[in-house]
Order: sequence, then C-alpha cells, then structure tokens
Amino acid sequence: MNFDKILCLIGGFGKFQKTLYVWICLPQIFLAFHMLVTVFTGAVPPHSCCPSRPSAGTPTSSNFNFSLLSAPSGQPDLSCMACLNQSGAAAHTSGTCQEGWEYSTETFQSTIVTEWDLVCDSASLNNLASSIYMFGLLVGAVVFGHLADKYGRRIIMLVSLAIQAVFGVGVASAPNFYIYVALRFMVGTSISGVIMNAFVLGTEWTGSKQRMLAGIITDYFFGFGYILLAGVAYLIRDWRKLQLAISAPGFLFIFYIWVLPKSARWLMANDRKEEAWDLIQKAAQMNGKPLAKDLEAFQVCKVEEEIKVKAKHSFLDLVRTPNMKKHSLIVFYLWFVNVLVYYGLSLNISDFGMNIYLTQMIFGLVEMPARTVTLFTLNRSRKFSQLAFLALGGSACLLTIFVPSGVDTCTSAACCRPLI
Repeated sequence: MNFDKILCLIGGFGKFQKTLYVWICLPQIFLAFHMLVTVFTGAVPPHSCCPSRPSAGTPTSSNFNFSLLSAPSGQPDLSCMACLNQSGAAAHTSGTCQEGWEYSTETFQSTIVTEWDLVCDSASLNNLASSIYMFGLLVGAVVFGHLADKYGRRIIMLVSLAIQAVFGVGVASAPNFYIYVALRFMVGTSISGVIMNAFVLGTEWTGSKQRMLAGIITDYFFGFGYILLAGVAYLIRDWRKLQLAISAPGFLFIFYIWVLPKSARWLMANDRKEEAWDLIQKAAQMNGKPLAKDLEAFQVCKVEEEIKVKAKHSFLDLVRTPNMKKHSLIVFYLWFVNVLVYYGLSLNISDFGMNIYLTQMIFGLVEMPARTVTLFTLNRSRKFSQLAFLALGGSACLLTIFVPSGVDTCTSAACCRPLI
C-alpha cells in the first residue's frame, strides 16, 4: 500500500490538512507583496534637470508643472534634456544633468529612483535591479529545491521565511543602490524557497482527489496579497516605509516552528519511519479516523520493503528519455511564456496611463475569477485548458496593439492577463 492509499484511510483533506493549508496560505500574501512591490518602490515619477540654485525664472519642484515635460503623445521626451520655465520655454539644454534632479511628489513621496537618481543615463539600473531579483528566484529554486529534498520541506521553508523577513527589512535600510540590489537578490531566493516548499508540503499531505483544489487555494491568497498591496502602497508613499511595512510582519512567522508539520511522505522516503508514523497517527486522530494497530504494523513492514528497492532520482531524469525530454521541454517553454507575460504586465502597470493604485487593484481583482474558472476546467482536460487559455491570452494581448491611443490600455491588459 502506497502513501496515497494511507491518505485515503486517514482522510485526504480533513481537519489536519485544512489547518496545514492555513499555515501554507498566509505567507502567500507576503510573497505577492515582495514580488510586486517594485511597481511602487521602483516607480519613475515625472522629473526635470534643474540648477541647484534656481534663478528667479526657474521653477522649483514644489511649483513646477511637470506636465510641460511631456510631448503631445504623452511621452516625457524633455525630462532628460531641458529645464523649463512656467511658460514652457527651455531655460537650458544639456546632455547630462550636473546639478541634480527635481522630482514630482504628487504620487510618491520617494522611490529608489528619486533617492538614487535612476533616470535617463542611469535608468537601466532600475531594470537591472529587477533582473537581478528575478535571478535570485532562479538561484533560490535550484538551491532550496535541492536542500528541501535533502533536509526536508519544513526546515527549508522555515529558513526561507527567516531570510525573507531579515533581508526584506534590510532592503528598507539599504544605504546605497548596490546593497539594495544585493539584499533584493536574497529576498528573491527566499521567495522561491517558500513557494516551492509550501506547495510541495501541502500536496504531499493531500489526497490525490483534493490536490487540484488545494493547490488553487494558495493562489487565491496570492491574489488577495496583490489587491492588498494596492491599499498599503496608497497609504504609504515613502518607499523605505513601504518596504518595512511588507517585511517586518514576516517575523511573526516564527511561531511556525511549533505548528508547521513535517512531510510524512518525505520522512518515509528517507527511511525515518517512526517519525512518519507519529505524524500519520496525529493526522488520523485530528481527522477522526484513527488507524488500527495491526494495520499500522503491516504498513511499517510494507514501507520498509518499498524503501529498500526504491531507486534514487535526480532532475536529470526529466531529460533522460526522449519522451520525458519532449514533455519537459514543452513545460519549460510554457512556464517561460507564462512568467514573461504575467510579470511583464504586472510590473509595468505604470505605463498603462491610469492611476497606478487603481490599476494594481484591478489586476489583483481579475485574479479571483481566473482562479475560479480553473476549478471547472482543469478537472476535465488539462491539455485543452492550457491550449485554450494560451490562445485566448495571446490573442487578447495582441489585440491591445489596436487599442486607440486615447483609450486606457489597462482594461485591455486586464482582460489579457488573467488568461495567462
């Protein structure tokens, strides 16, 4: 009898699993915070290069109309080359800004852009910071994935939560841009550690019939974090305070040391049968389906026999045979496309021409019906569901090209994004 049959006996999604999913879902809110906070902390407000000692005809940031910097198309073509007076005439033109930048404070009190002047010639550094953060996700997936297989899902998830809290708070006090990037990289690695191990820990304790529902439940909480971030960012316009607000609560997860269970499936696979059966008995008791003693002894013997003949596997098995290689490459490509479009839209909402906080909230809200639709489609055909959503999402994104320039693109993008 394998572990899935044991789960059927003790309850595939009883009180034990539901409690576990409460602990798994709560961090998802903060994962959304960290993944998307750069929409606000890395925003580029209207800016102008002006002398440090302005003349009588040169406006200061408090009374300057930054809309004068925009060309008729709405693009800030003049931001990097001219300081304008109130009539719109150029006071001076320069290839580089020697005296510092003036930034609009209408939407943001401060961002990393305004603090470290990541505009014009230095604008690429802002994009570099996002790329390095995403690289941290890749490194975290490789490192923490391997460590979780070796040391267990629970301990690696706890370590990842600790790294996320410590380095997240550290980002809020970064003294310069380069330390900021290094700390964000560490936060990125921890995000992967939490996402993967929370998902695996939950599914390893859940019966096969309930796994799809259980997996989608965590996505609802990510969407809730998406929406909640819009409100938090609206109330906190300073980037350091905002970063601290989304990171400091992470220290509350210290109580997970006492409530988060290990994976019995992982314990059995690593020949730690006594620990596994202690957890299985606890789960059975919580679910109201205690195991009989004779069945317990029989299962220990069967598990011992299965473990002895069990072969060791590695990620190379994903490409070892031609058929497996084909399926793996298809899945890799699908993940690449989904992540590219999803975060390409999510992290560039400031370019849609609407209120950035409203756009963030709309994008979060469309997550909810999108998750709900998958509940009714995935259990019928995963293949055709994937094909249909990719086709609809890709078509919707392509149609945004034909949206007239005077119309907000947020609505079109919001229709495209949940299909991805």
